[in-house]
Amino acid sequence: MDTKPCTSGLSKNAVMITRVADRQWHALEDDLVVGRGYAEHRPDGRLFVSIDAWHDAAFDRLAEAMPAALPAPLYTVVDEADVELTAGWQRAGFTIRRREWEYAVPTDPRGSGLDEVLPPPGVTIVPAGQADERLLRAVDRAIRDEVEATIGWQSMPAEVIPRPEGDTIVDLTKYAVAATPDRYLGLIRVVTVNRPRIGLVAVRAGEQRRGIARSLLAHALGTLHNSGFAQAWTEVHESNRPATALFEGIGARPMSSNLELVR
Repeated sequence: MDTKPCTSGLSKNAVMITRVADRQWHALEDDLVVGRGYAEHRPDGRLFVSIDAWHDAAFDRLAEAMPAALPAPLYTVVDEADVELTAGWQRAGFTIRRREWEYAVPTDPRGSGLDEVLPPPGVTIVPAGQADERLLRAVDRAIRDEVEATIGWQSMPAEVIPRPEGDTIVDLTKYAVAATPDRYLGLIRVVTVNRPRIGLVAVRAGEQRRGIARSLLAHALGTLHNSGFAQAWTEVHESNRPATALFEGIGARPMSSNLELVR
């Protein structure tokens, strides 16, 4: 997590930067650590950086040293409400690339209006952990190809859950699917670490506007509600109007926004 730099009159020349490990740096002032920088690859292969610093001078020195030692492009994510941290990254040459809204999603079907939602005729919902791996991978690949050919997969919520390199399925047990007898039409991925997060809900292009996404949400949220969770969380790219309408239509509330910056 980035920590915003605190204002200080300290000269940047008084701060020394040392690389302490692969993709890890320390900022030193009088031999004391006053800042730390990190870089790591996300599952989609992009390289993200973060800085935890006590003051502007340490932040700025780290933000100069790290890009010089790392391959471009570099990315970082900040809370949009943190104006100082955003300004710090912009001083280092980063520009705003995208904005994601974080939503709190009610799980109680009486609050979401999903209590009477059923799949369309001929479609059934296969619960998480029971999907056929071959059909699941086929629908995941088809949907990714369709999105990439239109708005681009980079417009989807950032995938931050670790998965095997080259594999687009995070964990087979996290997916519920909308199924016909011979293929899957859509999927929803819910991962619970500290709190349940809807990482993806998507339907094949030719099957959209039939209520399949709402049916997947009704199933997943109902399962969470029965497990004692009052809310789930999800992120929606600001330009994704269908997803925004889907979640706001079931009572989801925007709680915060994150900015992804790139250099």
